[in-house]
Amino acid sequence: MNIRSLTRGDGVVIGAAVVLFIASFLDFSSYDCPQGVDCSRFDSPNAWDSLGLLMSVFLAGVIGAALLIVSRAMPGRKVVGLDLGQFGAALTVFALWTAFWTILDVNSAGAGLILGLLAAIVLVAGAVAGPMIPALKAPLVSPASPAQGVAAGQAPYGAGPGQGYGFPAGQQQQQQPYGAQPSQGYGYPGAPQQGQPAQADPAQAQQAQAQQPSQGGAAPAGDFTPFWFAVPVARPLYGEDGSPNPIAELAPGTWYLAVEQRGQSLIAQTQDGRRGVLQDTTGIQRG
Repeated sequence: MNIRSLTRGDGVVIGAAVVLFIASFLDFSSYDCPQGVDCSRFDSPNAWDSLGLLMSVFLAGVIGAALLIVSRAMPGRKVVGLDLGQFGAALTVFALWTAFWTILDVNSAGAGLILGLLAAIVLVAGAVAGPMIPALKAPLVSPASPAQGVAAGQAPYGAGPGQGYGFPAGQQQQQQPYGAQPSQGYGYPGAPQQGQPAQADPAQAQQAQAQQPSQGGAAPAGDFTPFWFAVPVARPLYGEDGSPNPIAELAPGTWYLAVEQRGQSLIAQTQDGRRGVLQDTTGIQRG
């Protein structure tokens, strides 16, 4: 999974799950050693000595956090009729509910149970409030532009070293919103590359526009130049066959390659080579 697709809320969930797992090895309860008695031989039990407590609090929370993170990589997957993320959030709430009543029932709670309750509270907060609070919806890792990758010696995705397949080269211009007319070629924010055709005559452009089919409104494939883009918020990517279920989710902070235009939609390609239709192109950032 690409770490750039994770949000700050996901980071909170992962951190809370790690603390919850560590708490399972700490003492479940504490006791006062009587004076004159050697208590070094006594070993206080932890959550691993109680299968019911281990599964209903500690492992339930860890499994719920794992399902939340996996749902980022596989959107649309369901368990018992629920989305993976929804099922994971329900498990975290169940873990918090069980931990709360367990700590009330114990006469002298130990460090493991107290730390587990605190971790469960943070875990539920990250799972439930993460998709709603803008600060937690922000990318966990700041997005790096494709130009920075080239400066560091890394070739952009979909292109070999020194190549510019859909990748802005030369001097950078001010970024333009998708759909605006760039000064040099559709979908190309930089200077013209070697071998790129010169700007067409206005009369020829009008003639080509008149020859476009009235249905669909999509530009011919020969007039489209692939370009890199990023989405401001997570958006679903649908299959080219028109299936209503998304095949992937485009996450903010990651650059994707637009390989074709269909009306107001884009055919985008993910890092693992999957292609699909991005129906909502408003506010995308072009590289």
